Amino acid sequence: MRHLLRYIGHRLYTTWATFWFVAPFVATYPVQLALSKRPQWHRHLHSLNRNWSRLFIRMWGMPVEVEKHNPLPAGQPCVYVANHSSYIDIPLLFKAIPGWLNIMGKISLTKVPVWGPIFERVYISVDRDSPMSRGRAMVQARRSLEAGRPVVIFPEGSIAKNPGAQLEEFKDGAFQLAITAGVPVVPITMTMNHRFMPDVGGLRIRYTPLHIVLHEPIPTTGLTVADAPALKQRVETIIASAFRPEATGLPAPSSWRRPVPVVPTPAQKPSAGKPTQDSSELALPNS
Repeated sequence: MRHLLRYIGHRLYTTWATFWFVAPFVATYPVQLALSKRPQWHRHLHSLNRNWSRLFIRMWGMPVEVEKHNPLPAGQPCVYVANHSSYIDIPLLFKAIPGWLNIMGKISLTKVPVWGPIFERVYISVDRDSPMSRGRAMVQARRSLEAGRPVVIFPEGSIAKNPGAQLEEFKDGAFQLAITAGVPVVPITMTMNHRFMPDVGGLRIRYTPLHIVLHEPIPTTGLTVADAPALKQRVETIIASAFRPEATGLPAPSSWRRPVPVVPTPAQKPSAGKPTQDSSELALPNS
């Protein structure tokens, strides 16, 4: 019964979370589409996206702990460098960082039905396998900074394989951009997102308090592009320093059935003198 109740609870919460993500977007989609068509309206569209993010995160009922260490004034150009662990990363950044942001995302985001074309018009998309696309994205990011619009970049390039415990190798682009533009780098750690919505190839949502750290800004005054590797290493160390031991690993799939002990066949039974292996659970469908 305990497993059944937990399974029902997971399903109900997933349905609730999905509804509050989708419903406000559908209700505001005509306005978002209209605002996306003129560059001078993009600031208002970002404000709408930020309020959308705040609304559905609030309705999910999750407390969000935001730590800010010596934050920059809203609107000061900088490069925010964040770890990437979940599809909830972008909405959480929209909620936690005030002002008009730009964000660099994978070109696959532009292929998302309905929302993709809006993202392509308002934010920066990049095909990391294409040198031409990477160069174009950096030009867009530089222009954004020159216009006073901070840029968010995920230097790992994709969601980490072992989120909350180990970062993927950082790319140099974010740090070269900050140095050449002469703006600070602000490291960001999101410690629990993968526990709420892990990247497991399906929709698996678990109630999890969220935590985001905006570390102290790192000035780039006096640095050259040759200093980018050292800056990258420094930022990587800072981001990883805020990981929490209790946040390692992904949430387990739920099942309405109690795990069934596996009875070994005669061929699987260990011979005398050999240690046995614990096979206490039968594989069940993921959810």
